[in-house]
Order: sequence, then structure tokens, then C-alpha cells
Amino acid sequence: MKIGLVGYQAGGKSSIFELLTGTAPDISKAHTGQLGTATVPDQRFDDLVALFNPKKISPAKIELFDTPGLSRDQGEGNAQRMSVLREANVLIQVIGAYAGADPLSDVQSFEEELMLADMQVISNRIARLRENIKKPRPDRDELQTELEFLEPIEVLLNEGQSLRSQEFSDEQEKHTKSFSLLTRKPLLVLINTAEADFDADKLAAIEALGHPVIAAPAGLELDVQQLDEADRAEFAAELGLGEPCRKQLLRAIFEITEQITFFTSDEKEVRAWLLRRGETAVEAAGTIHTDLARGFIRAEIMAVADLLRLGSEREVKAAGLHQLVGKEYVMRDGDEILVRFNV
Repeated sequence: MKIGLVGYQAGGKSSIFELLTGTAPDISKAHTGQLGTATVPDQRFDDLVALFNPKKISPAKIELFDTPGLSRDQGEGNAQRMSVLREANVLIQVIGAYAGADPLSDVQSFEEELMLADMQVISNRIARLRENIKKPRPDRDELQTELEFLEPIEVLLNEGQSLRSQEFSDEQEKHTKSFSLLTRKPLLVLINTAEADFDADKLAAIEALGHPVIAAPAGLELDVQQLDEADRAEFAAELGLGEPCRKQLLRAIFEITEQITFFTSDEKEVRAWLLRRGETAVEAAGTIHTDLARGFIRAEIMAVADLLRLGSEREVKAAGLHQLVGKEYVMRDGDEILVRFNV
């Protein structure tokens, strides 16, 4: 899953990217976007490492994509920048809340830009379909069906409605999948503040638009990180910084991606794995290795919370908190799994 940092130019996307990934922005990738990975903070993982003292640790990571910033002048290359945005699965709109900035207006105008881009894609396809349907073609009925599913979407966009909250039929999902519609992607608004606090009324006004919002002084925290370790705590306290906003941001990003974390752990390795919410034990097995899914027999499941509370797998089993499950078991956040399979 590719998580895109998006927004207008000079909003602070590159600072967020550096804060989360520890990777400095690469100027040579300003027009194509830059990829980096960020470790997802998870106390359960840290506690498992302390419990097993393994030879290897592998925390969960997410992929971040610092996309080219949009120009506020729509005529300056935004079409190409929009095409890069479509590569992302989730959008994190970064807005700089500096002197004279209007975050609410930025959220509204950016959403309009996304809708216009989607409307162009849908309208162009509809125009081609209508033209092709006039011709005697063997796939004419299929094209007519596609047209009938796309026309209501065009109406919604023309009315200024985002597709994010719309219910799509299976056929609509099928016919729009290749378009990678921008207003269909989950969106988190990230207010990059100049100070530790952000006006609560302004935050509420943005939340009223229907987007999850988080405000954080990412630039300040990045400055703090670049200090000597001995000076960081004192400087952070002077600025009024509480919990590191890096952790807040990663948790918020993780939540909007609708993923869960499951674990495998022993003395050799403790590892955190990511899985889409609602996926099953056999899909979790396939995440670990395709051979495990192919030869899946059953899985042993226990909650990491029980393992940490009781101190060992043997104690969890003795307490009757261990399960043997089949392929259709729906994984829960915080499950530990051991897969039994045929070679």
C-alpha cells in the first residue's frame, strides 16, 4: 500500500516525509515523487521483543510517497502532477498553517481539484463509449453496460460531490478500478502547524467537511530531531511539545489505511505484519509466505495481550486462550499466528 503525501506547493510535505521516514528530500525527484518507508510504532511489538529477546526483529513498516506539490495556478503542470497522485492508495493532504494561511480554504480547493481531475477522466471515457457504441462492434453491449454504470458517477462529480462517501456497486467498482479515482481514495488532512497548538475552532471547521484531521508541529519536531540528543528533551519542553507528533501521525495514517497488525514471535525473530482489516488466516499466511497459504492446514492463534500478560505460550494454552482455526478465520488486530501447512 502506497500512502501519498499530497497538497499544494510549500505546504511542508517534504518536511513531513523526512520526519516520518528519516530520509532527506531528493531534489532530483521533485517532479516524479520520492518513496520512503516508516516504522509503525507499536508497544506490543516492543514488549514481545523484551519477552523473547530474539536474534532478529522486524517491525511493521509503511511506504510513504512524497508526491509533487500542486500549483495554485491550474495551468502550471497540475495535470501531470495529478497523474502521479493516482499512484497512491491513500492520500494524506499536508497543509501549511503558517502566517496568512487559510487551511480550510486549502482543503476545499484541493478537493475541488481532485473532483475536476476525476470528472475529466470519467467524462473522457464516457465520450469514447458513446462514440464507439454508434459503430457496429461485437462488444457493443458490453460498452453500453459500462456507459450505464459510469453515467451516474459523472452526474455526482458534476454536482460537486466527492466519490469518497458514495456507495459503489460491484460493477461500478469493476469499471472504475483502472481509473484510480482520486476522490475515491481515503483522505486524511494533516495540518502542519508553526506552533505546538492549533486553533480548535479552525480544526472543527475542517472536520465538519467530513475528513479526519490531525494538527501537528512537524517542522518544529524535525528541528528538534536534528539537535544533539542531550538537548532534545529540553528544547521540546521549551516549545511545549508533548508526545512526539511522529508517533501521532503514523498512528493516524495507519488507522486510515484500515490495516491491522498481527505477529509471529519466538527466540529467532519477532515480526509485525500488516493485513487489511477483514482478511482471513489463509491470507495472513500468504502475507508471510505464499507457500504457507498454498499448503495451509490450520493456524494456531492467541492474542498478544494474553501472551504478554501470562508470559509464555504454554501459560496461554493452559489458560484455554489458544485457538486452532481454519482458513476462514477473520484475523484480529493483535493476533499472534503459527501456521501449520503441508510442504
